[in-house]
Amino acid sequence: MDSTTFSSANRGFGARGVPGLPDVHRKAAAAAGSAADSLALAQELSQDAPFPGQGRTGQLWSILATVAAADLTAARSVEPHLDALAILEQAGIAASPGSWGVFAAEGPGMALDADQSAGSWKLTGRKPWCSLAAGLDHAVVTAHTGDGRRRAFAVDLRQPAVEPLPGRWVSRGLANVDSGPVDFHGAAASPVGADNWYLDRPGFAWGGMGVAACWYGGAAGVARRLYASAAERKPDQIALMLLGKADARLQAARAVLDFAAGEVDAGRAEGVDGAVLAHRVRSVVADAAEDILALTDHGLGPGPLALEEDHARRTADLRIYLRQHHAERDFAALGRALLQGGDAPW
Repeated sequence: MDSTTFSSANRGFGARGVPGLPDVHRKAAAAAGSAADSLALAQELSQDAPFPGQGRTGQLWSILATVAAADLTAARSVEPHLDALAILEQAGIAASPGSWGVFAAEGPGMALDADQSAGSWKLTGRKPWCSLAAGLDHAVVTAHTGDGRRRAFAVDLRQPAVEPLPGRWVSRGLANVDSGPVDFHGAAASPVGADNWYLDRPGFAWGGMGVAACWYGGAAGVARRLYASAAERKPDQIALMLLGKADARLQAARAVLDFAAGEVDAGRAEGVDGAVLAHRVRSVVADAAEDILALTDHGLGPGPLALEEDHARRTADLRIYLRQHHAERDFAALGRALLQGGDAPW
């Protein structure tokens, strides 16, 4: 699909004011499926991509959606790199050159501890869900500092004390974005913010909504195959219904991202308000993306899934990427936050 069509399909949340989106789309498509090329693209895009919360959040999310619509391997490389740079910027720390990731997930039976001795911090233990750890230069990594506290640290992943564990990532989706665990054997680390700052900062919610922009872009990429099928031959009533429903879902996702970007830039997405907004945005976009997958499956049948490499990879990639949303548990968290607000939200 040509870049002009892509640009008009993504004119929500600030894309009209983003120069070069067709070129971003072309470069992301060229990097399709390659983690190394995607990391190179991430570093290139970070030279011009804005930070969230500084008046151009919509432009940042448009870039992420554009990359994701072209290729989700590229998105899973670009988004955490830009997020890490934003975290460091919020903490007032200059980022070292090279590629960056963010390792902040927790997992049962795994713990990463941070200990300070003689003024130096060391990380010891295992961290799950460390995407592209073997190919990255650095990462922002969260670790436990005791008494239920967590702290973020900047870590050079090239030191011998950092050991990515190979062979654990068997997913068919995002197959080239190895997201297995990493063992830290007293790895040197530099603090990023104080204890619990990483979770309490406004940018935590903003980063979560940036991920949702990638889900939206990925869903738009899948839906384009449905559109192409309807345009190639005379659609029946069912095909028209599926196409119309897909459009409605994408429009809703784009609208909520557009609104959220404005709230972030206006300073109305911090604290509890930011957390509630992030839950709403992620839930609306994730639901829309899951509906797009189902609608496209129903409209196209098994052929593209079985015989078209691009479509089969894109749908598998989106399904695993969407599991960063915790489904019913995130809806429960949203409900809890609404009740804590004290007033009916509608």
